[in-house]
Amino acid sequence: MTGNRRNSAPVQPVRRGFSGRPSLSLAVLVILLISVALGFLFDALCTVAEKSFYPRQYDTYVSLYAEQYGVPEHMVYAVIRTESNFDTGACSSAGAVGLMQLMPDTFRWLTDEILFEHLENGMLYDPETNIRYGTYMLSRLYARYGDWTVALAAYNAGTGKVDDWLADASYADGNGGLKKIPYRETRQYVSKVTKAVKTYDRLYGAD
Repeated sequence: MTGNRRNSAPVQPVRRGFSGRPSLSLAVLVILLISVALGFLFDALCTVAEKSFYPRQYDTYVSLYAEQYGVPEHMVYAVIRTESNFDTGACSSAGAVGLMQLMPDTFRWLTDEILFEHLENGMLYDPETNIRYGTYMLSRLYARYGDWTVALAAYNAGTGKVDDWLADASYADGNGGLKKIPYRETRQYVSKVTKAVKTYDRLYGAD
């Protein structure tokens, strides 16, 4: 006797896992990669923009005389940026002239009595001459005081004032430096140059 046979379709195995939709993990990875790339691009654009505010113009002259007189290049750039913002024709109300804002009397002393070149005051408007004499002056001040903060204060206020401050316990730190700069203008000047040096170091690498 034969029983009733029921024809049925073979049972298919149940498939689990991939459902045919795009992989979520792949999409997240692509988004992360795009985000990283955009981040690098944004940083690069920001750096380019910031470098435009902290340029290294007249680099041939700055490199030459910074090396010749033993002054860090970024110190020279920072002084130029703070003093004149790279304007060769800059003149201050006090009479300072050119890129590094040298006073004509200081220039006359340097060119006639120290370097014996006897240049005319009009040469202060010449970029190379101004950078050479300004860098040389910075080197003399650093050699005298051995401290860039003090040297910058003297570049701004003069050696006479700085010597008075160093002789006053209210301002001197006892180690040849200044714990306080009484002139607001000089204090702000030193701060601006110091910050500019750090920015140049960050943007272009330390000297």
